[in-house]
Amino acid sequence: MTPHDITKLIVRVSMKDRGAFDTLYQQTNAKLFGVCLRVLNDRPDAEEALQEVFVKIWTKADRFAISELSPISWLVAVARNHAIDRIRARRQSAANIDTALDIADPSPDPEAMAVAGGENERIYRCLGELEADRAAAVRSAYLAGESYAELAERHGVPLNTMRTWLRRSLMKLRECLER
Repeated sequence: MTPHDITKLIVRVSMKDRGAFDTLYQQTNAKLFGVCLRVLNDRPDAEEALQEVFVKIWTKADRFAISELSPISWLVAVARNHAIDRIRARRQSAANIDTALDIADPSPDPEAMAVAGGENERIYRCLGELEADRAAAVRSAYLAGESYAELAERHGVPLNTMRTWLRRSLMKLRECLER
């Protein structure tokens, strides 16, 4: 197909001639796909870009100015510019990731960790003041998540006795921590 024939097709496309658009697509899609693929370096992205390029050609064919330049140069410029715009759009969305730096870190800061470390020491010191089996039951119930029934069975005591142990142990821990 000659440049003159492509120019005629573009002019007919500007008048919304679907047949001319189909012929233009058949004659130029391989070359324009190659342009998109070279710029984007990703086949699925280039295929999507090619479809968008032809939508642009359909809607903006009336902007084509007949001149001494090759009409294929205009089509290539549309494809190249669109592919570059897609790359820029990707960069902008990646740049928005930098805003994540402004989001507060939910982990405790060094001061809070130092305070928590001091609290841990106090808790373990107070647990040390309990009888060994009671302290073990408190750790198992509240740190390991074991049920009262499991603890009662392991320690060989009735269920209500285990509940009493835990309730009294927690009261002793509270008294110790309040000192």
